[in-house]
Amino acid sequence: MVEDKEIKAVTSPFAVRKGEIKVFDGKDGYVSMNQIIHRINIGHINDIHFTIMELVNEFEFITSRQLLQMLQWKGVKIGSQEKLNTKLEQLVKTKILTRYYFDSEEGQGIYRIYCLEKMGKYLLNSRGIECKWQPTDNTKPVSMIKKRLAGNQTMIAYLRKVKAFDSYMPKPSFTAKMAGKVFKASGGSVKLTKNNKFIEFVFEVIRREDDWEKKLVDKMKLYKDFYENYQVGDSGYMGLPQLIIICEDEKHMAETFKVIVMNGLEISNIKLYFTTDLRQNEETLEKTLVEFKLDDETKKYKMENIEVKLLGI
Repeated sequence: MVEDKEIKAVTSPFAVRKGEIKVFDGKDGYVSMNQIIHRINIGHINDIHFTIMELVNEFEFITSRQLLQMLQWKGVKIGSQEKLNTKLEQLVKTKILTRYYFDSEEGQGIYRIYCLEKMGKYLLNSRGIECKWQPTDNTKPVSMIKKRLAGNQTMIAYLRKVKAFDSYMPKPSFTAKMAGKVFKASGGSVKLTKNNKFIEFVFEVIRREDDWEKKLVDKMKLYKDFYENYQVGDSGYMGLPQLIIICEDEKHMAETFKVIVMNGLEISNIKLYFTTDLRQNEETLEKTLVEFKLDDETKKYKMENIEVKLLGI
């Protein structure tokens, strides 16, 4: 597997591209549960396959590289990316998982995305594992899937590179009290612990999808509602979580901040931090966050990299 620091990409693979579509790359036809049970009985589907299913269920959409990183972190001896891909192929052929790729005017995507199929849900339920998957989940649009993948990448970067990492949550929920709405952070969250003190980082992923500015405004209104009406214990948080907005690239951070300021959606009781997909490939995450500060002389905002020692190795 290519290490993060060796990746030379100038554009995030999880950025939205013009005219992009999701293409089915799974298996057509029918596979019976009896056929799958037979494969389990003779050992062709084993505990490693079930661990893969659990991870796909947990993250909803995930790439094979992200799966390998998670399996390695969990201490599962999977071997190489090629060996994992062989197991994924077995799960796709038995319709336990399915697979997609992205295609656009710029060409075909370089990675495949895995998600559950009906048989996968049945197998997880048989082991007492909660699985809320339903067929319509796999019909989600490109932008929603890419938000999930960018969020996965960020959480995985934190669990692999931050010494203070404690735990992660792919789909944390929040309640906007005044609006009376429950909403989810599109990029998940992580908990960091050091010297018996903890802080939680919440990731909101923004993509340049159609009408993205309006969608950003709508989401930030919910966050503003949650934060400015927060009381200890709200949505399960014993302290105010730090909101971090993940953008497609450096320019997108400035565009996103401008939309927030122009619509009066700054949040009074927290600082807003920003980052990008490619910043997660740094060897250490200490200097991957950005803050926009108002210059007293020019009265204009400028982007500043901030150093967070807690995010060190």
